[in-house]
Amino acid sequence: SGIPQSKLGAVLILLYEEAGELRVLLTTRSKTLRTHPGQTALPGGRVDDTDASFIETAYREASEEVGLPLNSPDIFTVAVLEPAISLYKIVVTPVVAILTRPSLLSELKAEESEVFCIFTHPLRAVLDPTLSRSEQLVDIGSENWPYEVELHSTSDSVVPLVGNMMYRMHRFRSSASPIKGLTADFLIQTAKIVFGHDPIYEQYAAGQLRNFQEISALVFNGTEQVKELTG
Repeated sequence: SGIPQSKLGAVLILLYEEAGELRVLLTTRSKTLRTHPGQTALPGGRVDDTDASFIETAYREASEEVGLPLNSPDIFTVAVLEPAISLYKIVVTPVVAILTRPSLLSELKAEESEVFCIFTHPLRAVLDPTLSRSEQLVDIGSENWPYEVELHSTSDSVVPLVGNMMYRMHRFRSSASPIKGLTADFLIQTAKIVFGHDPIYEQYAAGQLRNFQEISALVFNGTEQVKELTG
């Protein structure tokens, strides 16, 4: 890919079924971390020298962060999705897996130096936020949801990293910290594939690039490369 290993990472999107609905495993990052303290994240991190693939990275990091057992007979990898680029120019690849024994979740334990808490969220609710009303959500106006809207907040901003491209930030109210940014984007991407339809809201800002190839060309090669790709 030409991208140095130090700029590569992976996250694990671990899905499981409960009461007839798919849910996803999430964490709130430790508030003492240098980057993104207290924010919602999928288990994951940067590629290590010992990792043979993005799948190995995602599982290794999940093991380190929440104690997810490696090589579990109850976990099946089902997909590796298109990557995205973080604000730190890390190319992050999402790995989707299915957990067939949900009771395993009760055995997980947060690594306190990295993870403040572990929680879950209904996957379909990132396409239709009204479905999260049945959850025990944090209070509106609280530290974990400092917004006036009930379930889903968006804002459009210019991102200098990607040639001043417009970007729509999605934030979803949860039972813990807000699900937002790249984590929200990955879950929307996954839910669209799983359920076969778009969100009930407008996902993208006007002029926002959607293709990883175009975005990576802009981040790593500049605007002229994107012009070549987009014609």
